[in-house]
Amino acid sequence: MIQIATIGIGAGAAAALLFASVTSGSWLSIPLFYLAPLPIMIAGLGWSHWAAMTAALAGALGLGAVFGTVFLLAFAAGAGFPAWWLGYLAMLARPAAASDGSSQPAASFEWYPPGRLVAWAAVLGILLVIVAIPNFGTDADSFRAGLRDALNAIMRVNNGTPARAGSNTERLLEILVNAIPPAAAVLATITNLLNLWLAARVVKFSGRLARPWPQLSSMTFPPLMPAALGVAVVLSFLDGMLGIVGGIVAASLLLVYGVLGFAVLHAITQGMSARPFLLSITYAGVILLGWPMLALCLLGLVDTAIGLRGRVSARSGPPTRSST
Repeated sequence: MIQIATIGIGAGAAAALLFASVTSGSWLSIPLFYLAPLPIMIAGLGWSHWAAMTAALAGALGLGAVFGTVFLLAFAAGAGFPAWWLGYLAMLARPAAASDGSSQPAASFEWYPPGRLVAWAAVLGILLVIVAIPNFGTDADSFRAGLRDALNAIMRVNNGTPARAGSNTERLLEILVNAIPPAAAVLATITNLLNLWLAARVVKFSGRLARPWPQLSSMTFPPLMPAALGVAVVLSFLDGMLGIVGGIVAASLLLVYGVLGFAVLHAITQGMSARPFLLSITYAGVILLGWPMLALCLLGLVDTAIGLRGRVSARSGPPTRSST
């Protein structure tokens, strides 16, 4: 217990320092800020969810003592709780059942599926943005006005003059007001996924990862995900707050279908001689250009609709086991 407390406090201090780096105002602080959940996830995956909970509490209380309640709440909602919860879920396991219904030996476990972890990363990103909405307004008009004023203030600081009606800056503000909420949910989801992957890699390299590395190419999503995405897309076309929330949910869920698209691509290219080239070009295109992610979203949706991986596997034979 002492070890867990020590690890938790140390991880919480590291997470708090990364989170507080944003106050320096330097460009380097931006990636450090988004890595704040990483120490908490490492503690959760490598030791226990109690260590991660201790880290989340220690980091939040430390930031609150130094910077005030706003930092405490922001850290708890944006880094502490999501990191603890994802780490907790990642290490959930139950004894695997044999085909005859009996339990397998104690060493054989069924671990929490990676597809559900990806879905939870999206849900947490969505909730973070929705919780932040009342800071700008409680209805659609006041929210857009509050967000526009905040962006205008930032531009005034950078440019020295506020945006004028009809100017290019004003038009840019209108675009940003509509784009920022869904973009923030996408960024929060990416942050959750990237930190979880990095934490798992670090803990696996150290030899403390208790669960086997999942076969990500066989990842699937919960059955209700397509319906949730469909409802969110329909809501995004509505006016008012429902439309804003629908856009936030739709953007985040589309991103995770892009992640599923990567899994599908890894699965259907197994056995191809050009596989390394195809995967490298795809990853590079997504990182450098961004828009190829839309094709991966479509690939993930097609696989969900028609079972693309199963069709390809049936034609080419069973794939060799891969860590991807």
